[in-house]
Amino acid sequence: MKHLGKLFLLGAFALMTVATAHLPAAAKDLKIGVVNLSLCCSYFVGMDQAIKDEAKVFPNVTVLSTDAKGDAAKLTSNVEDLLSQKVDGLIVSAAWIEAAPEALDAIKAAGVPVVLVDRMLKGGDFTSWIGPDNYAIGVGIGQYIVKRLNGQGLVVVLRGGPADNSIGLARTDGMLSEVEKAGIKVEAAPDFGGWSVDGGFKLMEDMLTKHPQISAVFCENDSMCQGAQKAIKDAGRSGDIFLASVDGEKGTLKEIMTEGTNYAATGLNNSDQIGRAGFHRLMAILAGAQAPKETVLPSPIITKDNAEKFYNPDSVF
Repeated sequence: MKHLGKLFLLGAFALMTVATAHLPAAAKDLKIGVVNLSLCCSYFVGMDQAIKDEAKVFPNVTVLSTDAKGDAAKLTSNVEDLLSQKVDGLIVSAAWIEAAPEALDAIKAAGVPVVLVDRMLKGGDFTSWIGPDNYAIGVGIGQYIVKRLNGQGLVVVLRGGPADNSIGLARTDGMLSEVEKAGIKVEAAPDFGGWSVDGGFKLMEDMLTKHPQISAVFCENDSMCQGAQKAIKDAGRSGDIFLASVDGEKGTLKEIMTEGTNYAATGLNNSDQIGRAGFHRLMAILAGAQAPKETVLPSPIITKDNAEKFYNPDSVF
């Protein structure tokens, strides 16, 4: 069933100060620019598509979407191009970069409202941010691991990188706050997995060779854990090690629902919900609402007990 995920989204919309279905902004033609650092993977594609899909409810809204292909300078250039097209508002998905001062300065100078989705940029001014509390997600996963291990065992950590990636750091720090408090041993892979399936596979192969007694694996995202799961299976150790991660990607949810799987849990970080909530936040602002500066979306821990309620086979992500 995919309805519970929608309920969480509706709860997020309730955080808005007005209902966009009754906004004065709906009476005029609007151009909304979507600034993506990258559309390299399903997470970011799903967020971008969710914004476009939600905008279809408003026949007077045109969405102009850009892809900087991972280039921070191109992201700034795309912002300037959208501003030259007289967009009424912007939504920025900055992916893995920590700051974009030139882009935010240009937006501020143009007097255009901007909603940041997923990542909150450091420095520079913005109108509103909406996304997950990655530290809290990590804490939830850590609590799950502690309960499963009962204070014993070794947890291997696979990080996405780079070293200053605040989202990855928050997720791992949250998990460690619970696991280390319980006295469970932790060993982080020395290299980064690049947030990819292949990266997770390679890191896990190495850690399996070094550590014959691994109890659990924590990955900063689902993709790396999917790769790690394959490495564990290839090594014949699926019965000894369980995996937990962050994102709630549909392939992961399907795996968690599979009988006998060792993929145990993931923390929900749904890009579809983030994109839709970000769109409605911007629409509220354009209608004159005083929107909160920051809004944290719900991020429940998903296990075999509730995965079916969140699984949507038609989701992009």
